[in-house]
Amino acid sequence: MKNRYILYTFISALSTIAIWVGAKSLYLFSCSTPQDISLLSVTDYNEPTSFYIDNNDNDTTIDIIDKNLKTLFRREWLNGGMQIAISKNGKIVYSKGYGYSNVEDSIPMQPYNRMRIASVSKLVTAIAIMHLVDEGKISLDQRVFGFFGILNDEVYLTYRDKRITDITVRQLLNHSGGWTTRWGDPMFMPHSIARQMGKKLPISMHDIIRFMLEKRIHFTPGTASIYCNFGYGVLGEIIEKVTGMPYEEYVKSEILAPLGIYDMQLGYSFKHETLPNEVYYYEADTSACALNYTNNDSIEFVRRAYGGTDIQTLGAAGGWVASATDLLKLTLAIDGFDDVPDILSHESVMEMTHHDIGFDPIGWRTTKGDSIWYRSGTLAATTAMIARHPNNVNYVILMNTGNHRGPELATVVKLVMDRIIPTIELPSEIDLLEDDKYWQDRKTLNREYQ
Repeated sequence: MKNRYILYTFISALSTIAIWVGAKSLYLFSCSTPQDISLLSVTDYNEPTSFYIDNNDNDTTIDIIDKNLKTLFRREWLNGGMQIAISKNGKIVYSKGYGYSNVEDSIPMQPYNRMRIASVSKLVTAIAIMHLVDEGKISLDQRVFGFFGILNDEVYLTYRDKRITDITVRQLLNHSGGWTTRWGDPMFMPHSIARQMGKKLPISMHDIIRFMLEKRIHFTPGTASIYCNFGYGVLGEIIEKVTGMPYEEYVKSEILAPLGIYDMQLGYSFKHETLPNEVYYYEADTSACALNYTNNDSIEFVRRAYGGTDIQTLGAAGGWVASATDLLKLTLAIDGFDDVPDILSHESVMEMTHHDIGFDPIGWRTTKGDSIWYRSGTLAATTAMIARHPNNVNYVILMNTGNHRGPELATVVKLVMDRIIPTIELPSEIDLLEDDKYWQDRKTLNREYQ
């Protein structure tokens, strides 16, 4: 009788394992996207148009950085790769790729590879807005909606909550416009919005704004600061209205090109839309699936990194792709240090970082006076971090992978870097952009044009 009980227990355990394996396989199969095509090979990666750095350009290895970042990958069970770029006194002294841009083909991560930067895109959008402020084309306290607002197109003049007309540009920038995610984040719920509005997928930013105007806002504008992706989506529409140019085109021509940055652009959602030199994205196996944001005809579950998020519509709130080196160039142009002329006026740089207690800064996630400024971003299989330190040191870290921590992974990266940055002796004689003539010319400019 005892032997029979042991046999039954053994058979039951085997059955449980078989069911689990089968369910796991079905789950992963359901998350596959039919848009996947054959993997990119090395020859599919074209040279970028910006001056670029590769791993062979780094003659110096900073052991403490290598050791800590490799340990981070191993300890957090990350699959993919990362980039890091560090500047000191206006010079990019370190730029390196770790792991793989394409795991399947074992293509190493290079400093010139591009990847999604998620909510770091908000910093890009904030810079564009402040540039318009410097040009006198817009003011931070200008109303956004209503007959006298910037977005006074007829399609936006119907709204449910009268407080909508009190929302200002500043309040969108510091997340005090009046919206929360109480009923979900409208930037990530296309199926619900399309169903309620009787529209076909995919929906546009115009559709999302009209949808939100039909709802009551959650608090009186300017009385609290609650993180809001939607507000930055609206800022993208403001840039288009004020400039008469598509949001992406304006940022490229007026912000990025003057800095010699040509490879940053809005990304796309599916693997077959992978851009030249863009990485592949690797989610944790346990990450949840999402509905294909384009599918009207049937229920189709896909990976969030490939079809679960509309990257183009996310745009001004989280749609940019970039290399860590190019992002560091942009950071050097807004850090307030004298080594590289800022692309914004001193007043605008200070406006972005000095903020009231209880309210977010403009563009940045956290600032501490003239101390450390941070901007992080996360999406499925994307982690990004920018930091500006008071000792004329800036760094950018980008990752094409994620794990069970979700957005908290960016905080883990920050804690690691905050611990080691004060301990390292950065090479002062190195300038990885010394052969980038345009960038070197930029550094010699005076501030008269501002």
